[in-house]
Amino acid sequence: MNVADALTASRLFMAPLFFVVFIWGDSLGLPPGAAVAILWALFALIELSDLLDGWAARSMKTVSAFGKLFDPFADVFARLTYFVCFAFTGIMPLWIFLVIIYREFCQLFLRQLLAERGVAMGARKGGKTKAVFYMISGAASLVLWSLRSLGALPGIHEGLAVAVFVLYCVSAALSVGSFVDYLVQFKKISSAGS
Repeated sequence: MNVADALTASRLFMAPLFFVVFIWGDSLGLPPGAAVAILWALFALIELSDLLDGWAARSMKTVSAFGKLFDPFADVFARLTYFVCFAFTGIMPLWIFLVIIYREFCQLFLRQLLAERGVAMGARKGGKTKAVFYMISGAASLVLWSLRSLGALPGIHEGLAVAVFVLYCVSAALSVGSFVDYLVQFKKISSAGS
């Protein structure tokens, strides 16, 4: 396993830890402040690994068909994990979670169909923009959850919740839009190969 793949794989370990601390932090005896700090550290490391794995693959010339599939899989694995947490607490609307999860599973299916033909469909510009908004929405949700957990700045919770909802709506719209783009690309690749 090269450095880029190791960075990608790290998300598969950090995402479940994020879930455990988020859902069972109290049961583990963690004070709210410690749980908040751990979650922010995990969130930052997850997102940082997503930035660094692509850079490592390009700079070390280890870009591979496997990496092109493994990276988006690990991204979805991690981001859906923290979206589950935010949906569980009501910060993320369930209908938006469903839109996103349906999109991601359909996308993985398209990639699998192309992989059967020996084609690795890498990330596209729309998918990368969507991923940025997933990250921003996740960070804003974690800010809101952190403030609520710590009982800090109660006067801004309601306004922040509205801002988070808007970010999730934008994320859902970008999610659907980028899937349409991938579907068009899939049809082009399929037509060219037939």
